[in-house]
Amino acid sequence: MEQAQRLQRIAPYPFREIAALKAKMIAEGNEPIDFGIGDPDQPTPDFVIEALCEAAHDPSTHPYDESGFGIPEYKEAIAQFAKRRFGIDVDPDGEIQSCIGGKEALVHIIWAFIDMGDVVLVPDPAYSVYQVQTSWCGGAAFPMPLLAENGFLPDLDAIPAAVCSQAKMMFLNYPNNPTGAVADLEYYEKAVAFAKKHELLIVQDAAYSELSYDGFEAPSILQVDGAKDVAIEIHSLSKTFNMTGWRVGWAMGGGEYIEGLSRAKSNVDSGTFMGVQRAAVVALGEFEEWVPKLRAMYQERRDALVPGLQSLGCPIEMPAATFYVWLPVPEGETSEGFATKLLRDCRVLAIPGAVYGACGEGFVRMSLTLNADDHVGMINQAIENMRQGGISW
Repeated sequence: MEQAQRLQRIAPYPFREIAALKAKMIAEGNEPIDFGIGDPDQPTPDFVIEALCEAAHDPSTHPYDESGFGIPEYKEAIAQFAKRRFGIDVDPDGEIQSCIGGKEALVHIIWAFIDMGDVVLVPDPAYSVYQVQTSWCGGAAFPMPLLAENGFLPDLDAIPAAVCSQAKMMFLNYPNNPTGAVADLEYYEKAVAFAKKHELLIVQDAAYSELSYDGFEAPSILQVDGAKDVAIEIHSLSKTFNMTGWRVGWAMGGGEYIEGLSRAKSNVDSGTFMGVQRAAVVALGEFEEWVPKLRAMYQERRDALVPGLQSLGCPIEMPAATFYVWLPVPEGETSEGFATKLLRDCRVLAIPGAVYGACGEGFVRMSLTLNADDHVGMINQAIENMRQGGISW
């Protein structure tokens, strides 16, 4: 039987050669140093695991969460977190939606508001969900280039007026995957004004909001006056508490957008296991104690990798957030060609930037989530492998 056309519209796996080379190296007992994965390499904190165990033994957590929006104590914990972290007031009853991780919320917000032919403004490069789900809904994804000269922020003034008049939704993602760029409150103010002018919804993907360094604290778009009129922000516990497999997060923002998201979800899923929601309550309660340690761990790795790359002549600066390093390839190289060379000649795995969109060509992404006992030692080894392999800028 032929697959649905929506599946056929998805581009094939974009770096088969690299994947095949990695598999061959592993089979030969020469496993590469893997900077490709974007999944925390540390375990979920014990206090979260213990909270889940206790909740799982309570039979009242076993049925469906019939509230649809999340159990009251989880929504209240989110509201308290938003107040402590961002200084914003979010109503637990109507402005918060429990989600099965951030990805699920990103998918369902598109299905809730995008019809055939609607235009969605999508960053390029970006997480593929924004573009793929827009296409599946019959919408048209218009790329907003993320360029180094603009700090990897969309130039809203460069979007054609004809596109703005048709746009219904815009995705932002700061701190950003894959570039590691950040947005300040001034930029969000401009984005909110743009959304109000053109009557569109901003979906701010804040999955990496808590992975920041050197004292930088990523703002929430909801800190902007009137942002709830045009914006929804999606958060996840995946990266902040090493809980990628737990599938728990939330959306918060304007009530009409939360209601639309909830309606879409209620026709597709039955919510996050209430035991996991209770564990998430405990996680958010430990935020101030836990997160500084997490940031320090990744900062130590960043502070090893970036200077190492700079010693090879790579023209990059320290990223202020995320666990990604976005580096330009040497002159004359392509993203895939350079990634292949790193793997073949240096035993270093990085992701070609073109995987994330046309504007990702000319870059590769390296993740700080190495699976190693001695992370700094492995990073130093990777830099030495690159040096010995003749890599320079």
